[in-house]
Amino acid sequence: MSKQVVIVGGGVIGLLTAFNLAADVDRVVVCDQGEVGRESSWAGGGIVSPLYPWRYSPAVTALAHWSQDFYPQLGERLFASTGVDPEVHTTGLYWLDLEDEAEALAWAAREHRPLSAVDISAAYDAVPVLGPGYRHAIYMAGVANVRNPRLVKSLKAALQALPNVTLREHCQITGFVHEGGRVTGVQTEDGVIAADDVVLSAGAWSGDLLQTLGLALPVEPVKGQMILFKCAEDFLPSMVLAKGRYAIPRRDGHILVGSTLEHAGYDKTPTGDALESLKASAVELLPALGDAEVVGHWAGLRPGSPEGIPYIGKVPGHEGLWLNCGHYRNGLVLAPASCQLFGDLLLGREPIIDPSPYAPEGRLG
Repeated sequence: MSKQVVIVGGGVIGLLTAFNLAADVDRVVVCDQGEVGRESSWAGGGIVSPLYPWRYSPAVTALAHWSQDFYPQLGERLFASTGVDPEVHTTGLYWLDLEDEAEALAWAAREHRPLSAVDISAAYDAVPVLGPGYRHAIYMAGVANVRNPRLVKSLKAALQALPNVTLREHCQITGFVHEGGRVTGVQTEDGVIAADDVVLSAGAWSGDLLQTLGLALPVEPVKGQMILFKCAEDFLPSMVLAKGRYAIPRRDGHILVGSTLEHAGYDKTPTGDALESLKASAVELLPALGDAEVVGHWAGLRPGSPEGIPYIGKVPGHEGLWLNCGHYRNGLVLAPASCQLFGDLLLGREPIIDPSPYAPEGRLG
């Protein structure tokens, strides 16, 4: 069993991986090039469901279902141990005027998920602030959102309380250390950190780091911009999604509206065009937001991957090196299951689900 594990990347995936491993290994070191949790994990919306779950492969669905069922107890556990509430907020989700509504309903029947068509008048009764003109709605009860900046803060506090976990922020990893045919640590600007196992969970930067070994990991940055409004606490009772844009209510009345999908490299600059586009979508979806103040506008970089299927498992030909990355738009959704599965693999336990769809072997160039 591993005695010292180094995790490269301190987003939700890296932090939760550390949290899950800490009880079973001697030492865990989490390294992040900036502050932990300040990249994609902080920037996302936190819907605990893929935006269109029926459009994904069974591999993504399996992780999503496990995570959705687990999130409430994770939130309670973190709140109890840290005093920081990640605010797992169950609101349900309405999809409006979907082109593939029939496929969505067929998927729900097949997967036994609580998604059903509802009369549009029922949607307007449930969400009176909804904009006019929508004709069709489907609704999934039980869908939650997690307040991702608070989830990160809670995970960080939980890890800081563990004596065998070290968080190293502003720690730039420049490569991997090899000895005797295996990876035995990471090279930083301040020297080597030795490890029995190294876990690469560096989000959109994971591909660049693996390239130092001559391996092509098809994970690339995909920019997403969001805006934030402040409304009354009871303004929006449910999450709503139409024309690829969504509105997410937080418990205190903040409303997130997102998001763009842009291939712009590592540029995270918020743009005026995106701001106007997001505001127009917000007002079309919820007209009262036209009178609300935009209190935040930011961009983050998703770790884009083919079909959104993450890489979880050993890197072939590099003993001691592992991946838990490439979750694309669903890092927060898939984190609990991904990190539980990863821990099962590293520690040699019976995996919670079949790990083969996520195995790096055969998927790297």
